[in-house]
Amino acid sequence: MTALENVEHGVIVKLEYTLQIEDEMVESTDEEGPIEFLQGYGEIIPGLEAALYGMQIGQEKDVTVDPEDGYGEYDGEAFEEVPLEIFPEDMDLSLGMPVELYDEDADETVEGFIAEIRTDTVMVDLNHPLAGETLNFHVKVVGLRPATPEELEHGHAHGEDGHDHDE
Repeated sequence: MTALENVEHGVIVKLEYTLQIEDEMVESTDEEGPIEFLQGYGEIIPGLEAALYGMQIGQEKDVTVDPEDGYGEYDGEAFEEVPLEIFPEDMDLSLGMPVELYDEDADETVEGFIAEIRTDTVMVDLNHPLAGETLNFHVKVVGLRPATPEELEHGHAHGEDGHDHDE
């Protein structure tokens, strides 16, 4: 078996990155360590994933991702007014606070942020917090390894020991 030399579809990529919007640092792997994901399976935003193909271990580059290839354009209609009573009484609601709502039609949980607290209702913004933003990444590939058959079947990385820690 030969060592993987380039980022390609279906390999596990270990990546260090920093993310800036304009001149403000938004995220970095400096504290938590590199992220690990299955390349080509949509685990990371499309614009960043596309820019990684062909990179080698140790290689660094700057990647600019426009909103349509990142977290999408900001949708001024993506708000949901929900009854205040659905939140636990002891929950201290605040503006910008992340909340999860269950969408019965789609049978899934959606994430949002409290945009406004009214007398009997709460307005929840369902846009991703980085929607509409141009994202400036500095990335460094720090590891590549073959994906296990299980990882390929599940469509995501399971961690260095090959086990799925999310389930």
